[in-house]
Amino acid sequence: MTSLTSRLIQSRTSLFKSYTIAASRNGRYLSTDSNKIDEPFKVEEAETVNVPPPSTEKLLVLGGNGFVGSHICKEAVDRGLTVASLSRSGRPSIHDSWVNNVIWHQGSLLSSDSWTEALNGVTSVISCVGGFGSQSYMYKINGTANINAIGAASEKGVKRFVYISAADFGLVNYLLQGYYEGKKAAETELLTKFAYGGVILRPGFIHGTRNVGSVKLPLGVIGSPLEMVLQHAKPLKQLPLVGPLFTPPVSATAVAKVAVRAATDPVFPPGIVDVYGILRYSQQRAT
Repeated sequence: MTSLTSRLIQSRTSLFKSYTIAASRNGRYLSTDSNKIDEPFKVEEAETVNVPPPSTEKLLVLGGNGFVGSHICKEAVDRGLTVASLSRSGRPSIHDSWVNNVIWHQGSLLSSDSWTEALNGVTSVISCVGGFGSQSYMYKINGTANINAIGAASEKGVKRFVYISAADFGLVNYLLQGYYEGKKAAETELLTKFAYGGVILRPGFIHGTRNVGSVKLPLGVIGSPLEMVLQHAKPLKQLPLVGPLFTPPVSATAVAKVAVRAATDPVFPPGIVDVYGILRYSQQRAT
C-alpha cells in the first residue's frame, strides 16, 4: 500500500514538472493561488500588414483662378483639402500664400485631350466656368464646356459635383439668352448624371474683392449694403416683371463656403440652392 501511494505521488510530481516546462515555453506561468499571476500574460504580435493610409478628399475647381474660383480654392485650402484647379490660363498672378497650396492645371473644357488628367484622384468637382460674349459663345462656355466636364467627371467616378449657376433675373434672361440657356443645359445634365451628388448654386450678383491684374476692386462696397437690405425684401421678388431684380447680392466668400461644403459633405442635400439658401447655409458653422 505504501509503495502504491509513493508511486502515485511521484507520478503527480512528474506530471506537474512537465506541465510547468510546457507552460514556461508558452511564456505563461500560473500559480496555485487563483488571485496571483507570477508573470503577465504574453501575446505574440500578429504579422503586420501594409495598409495604405485612408484616402483624402481631393477637390478640383474648374475656373479656379477667376473671381469666384479663387475664393473657392482659398476656402478649400483653409479647410485642409487637397485642391487642384483647371483653367485656360493656369496659375493666377496673385501672390497670396494659399496659391502655393493649389495644384494648377492649364487646359480647356472644350478640348478633352488637354485636361482629363486633372481628374485623376479627384473625389469632388466645383465648376465656376462661365462667361459673356456673343449668344453662341455664351452657350458654348456656360453650357457645352460644363456639360463636357460633368460627363468626364461621371465617367471617372467622381462622387460629387457642384455647379455655380445663376439666379433667374426675368427680362434680363432674354438679353443674355445664350448665357442662361447654356446654364440651364448644364444644370439639366448635372441633375441627370449626378442625381444623388449634384448641387446647383444659383447666386445673383456676387460681390467681394476682385483682382484685376495688380488692382483689387472692392465690389463689396456696393454689394454688402444691397445684400443687407434685399435679403429682407423677399416679397418684392414676387412683383411682375421687375421682381427678379430684387434678388439680393451675395458675397464670394459665402458662395465659396457653401460650394466647398456641398462638394465635401456627403449629407448635403442634392439639388438646387437659391440665393436665400446660400445665405442660410453660409451662416451655419462648418462641421
